[in-house]
Amino acid sequence: MSTLVKRSFSLAGHRTSVALEPEFWAALSAIAVRDGMTLSALVGQTDAAREAERPLASALRVMALRDSRGALTERK
Repeated sequence: MSTLVKRSFSLAGHRTSVALEPEFWAALSAIAVRDGMTLSALVGQTDAAREAERPLASALRVMALRDSRGALTERK
Protein backbone atom coordinates (compact mmCIF):
# COMPACT_ATOMS: atom_id res chain seq x y z
CA MET A 1 0.00 0.00 0.00
CA SER A 2 1.33 3.43 -0.95
CA THR A 3 1.85 6.21 1.53
CA LEU A 4 0.46 9.63 0.78
CA VAL A 5 2.74 12.37 -0.52
CA LYS A 6 1.76 15.91 0.41
CA ARG A 7 2.43 18.83 -1.96
CA SER A 8 1.66 22.50 -1.44
CA PHE A 9 0.28 24.91 -4.02
CA SER A 10 -0.85 28.53 -4.26
CA LEU A 11 -4.41 28.48 -5.59
CA ALA A 12 -6.52 31.59 -6.07
CA GLY A 13 -4.19 33.57 -3.83
CA HIS A 14 -4.00 31.12 -0.93
CA ARG A 15 -1.73 28.22 -0.01
CA THR A 16 -3.18 24.73 0.20
CA SER A 17 -1.78 21.24 0.53
CA VAL A 18 -2.93 18.10 -1.22
CA ALA A 19 -2.02 14.56 -0.17
CA LEU A 20 -2.16 11.85 -2.84
CA GLU A 21 -0.56 8.50 -3.52
CA PRO A 22 2.69 8.69 -5.54
CA GLU A 23 0.98 6.90 -8.43
CA PHE A 24 -1.55 9.72 -8.74
CA TRP A 25 1.17 12.39 -8.62
CA ALA A 26 2.98 10.53 -11.41
CA ALA A 27 -0.19 10.35 -13.51
CA LEU A 28 -0.96 14.03 -12.93
CA SER A 29 2.61 15.03 -13.79
CA ALA A 30 2.38 13.06 -17.04
CA ILE A 31 -0.91 14.77 -17.92
CA ALA A 32 0.61 18.19 -17.23
CA VAL A 33 3.64 17.45 -19.42
CA ARG A 34 1.45 16.10 -22.22
CA ASP A 35 -0.76 19.20 -22.06
CA GLY A 36 2.23 21.57 -21.92
CA MET A 37 1.59 22.99 -18.47
CA THR A 38 3.09 22.82 -15.02
CA LEU A 39 1.69 20.55 -12.35
CA SER A 40 0.71 23.69 -10.41
CA ALA A 41 -1.28 24.96 -13.40
CA LEU A 42 -3.04 21.61 -13.77
CA VAL A 43 -3.95 21.56 -10.07
CA GLY A 44 -5.18 25.15 -10.31
CA GLN A 45 -7.29 24.36 -13.37
CA THR A 46 -8.80 21.35 -11.62
CA ASP A 47 -9.45 23.39 -8.47
CA ALA A 48 -11.26 26.09 -10.44
CA ALA A 49 -13.44 23.55 -12.27
CA ARG A 50 -14.43 21.33 -9.35
CA GLU A 51 -17.74 21.44 -7.52
CA ALA A 52 -17.46 23.18 -4.15
CA GLU A 53 -18.45 20.06 -2.19
CA ARG A 54 -15.80 17.85 -3.85
CA PRO A 55 -12.43 17.89 -2.06
CA LEU A 56 -9.50 18.88 -4.26
CA ALA A 57 -7.70 15.56 -3.69
CA SER A 58 -10.81 13.71 -4.86
CA ALA A 59 -11.17 15.95 -7.92
CA LEU A 60 -7.54 15.27 -8.87
CA ARG A 61 -7.95 11.50 -8.50
CA VAL A 62 -11.11 11.52 -10.61
CA MET A 63 -9.43 13.66 -13.28
CA ALA A 64 -6.48 11.24 -13.45
CA LEU A 65 -8.85 8.27 -13.64
CA ARG A 66 -10.93 9.84 -16.41
CA ASP A 67 -7.77 10.68 -18.33
CA SER A 68 -6.47 7.12 -18.04
CA ARG A 69 -9.83 5.72 -19.13
CA GLY A 70 -9.69 7.97 -22.19
CA ALA A 71 -6.22 6.69 -22.98
CA LEU A 72 -7.44 3.10 -22.64
CA THR A 73 -10.39 3.82 -24.93
CA GLU A 74 -8.07 5.32 -27.56
CA ARG A 75 -5.88 2.16 -27.55
CA LYS A 76 -8.80 -0.14 -28.39
